[in-house]
Amino acid sequence: MATQHFPEGFLWGAATSSYQIEGAWQEDGKGESIWDCFAHTPGKIIDGSNGDVACDHYHRWQDDIALMKGLGLHAYRFSIAWPRILPQGVGAANQPGIDFYSRLVDGLLEAGITPFATLYHWDLPQAIQERGGWPQRFAAEAFVEYADVITRALGDRVKHWITHNEPWCSGLLSHQIGEHAPGWRDWYAGLAASHHILLSHGWAVPVIRRNSPDAEVGVTLNFTVATTAVRTPENLAAVRVFDGYFNRWFLDPVYGRRYPADMVYAYQKAGVLPASGLDFVVDGDLEAIAAHTDFLGVNYYSRAVLKAAADGESFPVDDPEHATLERTDMGWEIYPQGLYDLLCRLHFEYQPAKLYVTENGASYADAPGVDGRVHDTRRIDYLRAHFIKAREAMAAGAPLAGYFVWSLMDNFEWAKGYTERFGSVWVDYETQVRILKDSALWYQQVIADNAVG
Repeated sequence: MATQHFPEGFLWGAATSSYQIEGAWQEDGKGESIWDCFAHTPGKIIDGSNGDVACDHYHRWQDDIALMKGLGLHAYRFSIAWPRILPQGVGAANQPGIDFYSRLVDGLLEAGITPFATLYHWDLPQAIQERGGWPQRFAAEAFVEYADVITRALGDRVKHWITHNEPWCSGLLSHQIGEHAPGWRDWYAGLAASHHILLSHGWAVPVIRRNSPDAEVGVTLNFTVATTAVRTPENLAAVRVFDGYFNRWFLDPVYGRRYPADMVYAYQKAGVLPASGLDFVVDGDLEAIAAHTDFLGVNYYSRAVLKAAADGESFPVDDPEHATLERTDMGWEIYPQGLYDLLCRLHFEYQPAKLYVTENGASYADAPGVDGRVHDTRRIDYLRAHFIKAREAMAAGAPLAGYFVWSLMDNFEWAKGYTERFGSVWVDYETQVRILKDSALWYQQVIADNAVG
């Protein structure tokens, strides 16, 4: 296969999130988050673990920046823990928490690495949860206060801001499915939470611009490519419903199209929404959510193969008989073509000013061998295939400006605990030893060449 060259200035990076790597869960005035409480609840995490220590990045950030610099990363996407900044979610700021991220940003800049800061990667202050959490409008108001505090502190140096990571996860996976904190199983609460998360994004955008006037501001959404193996009218309708649930419910309002009317009707028909419809939407909300953004962050891992439910009425169901591609250890199909399809769809249908792949990667359990190295050739193959498809999408016109591999290092993988390893860097959680996997060394060469073959 011919070598695929990327344009000059293309950003190569890696991504992490605060709860997954920082540890130090009770240090320096930090308040509790919903993930602190959720992970400490028996039965919620598959291996009974938690993020109390995780990768101890809070104490080892200088060494981790040295790793990034050695890999030649152009950019680093990290998230800020809201309860480190405002332990009660609102009110008095916690200066040691602000100082931690200020040191981190300075260290990145000194290493020649561009910081991309995500304001919310799911660790809502528990104090906000106790007031009703995201299903309540108050949470959106509180988020804007938090965004104001931290962007005033860092906005002179951080010039790339992401308001939220994956509102589908923090809204529906967490409140409707119940797999993530706070673990609710309530359809209506999931939709209300999703709305208030999107609303807080829209409200925060002008605040960030005021505090960091020359910065790029965007939001990161997670996507799947919905498909069916048997193209019957019923299965195609199921694909559209799932696409509305997973993709369009978040994309459409962010890009000024309001919530999809077909999905509002479907939710009303299913009794998820009242006959009055979106009763948690207030006049002006949709205009706020559609605030102009400078980029869209794209998280992509796999596709969804679907079929209509047997009764023809229920929610679309997975079609495992036809989901037959190779899978990662996470159980997700490897479907690089989906990244091409997705980037092109976003470009042609929604026309974002700029795109970044803010997460893409694979979980494989490869560990150090007798030679002390981690030979994760499957991860190299996964990334190579996706990089090539991303370049092909750029050739088709998609305005992709950068790519952040998930993840910089192995970490706490939410409800999966430490049973999954997505990192380019292998972590021994007992000793905190870090080892560059073969995929990290391969990625180092991709960055140096600005090309993949």
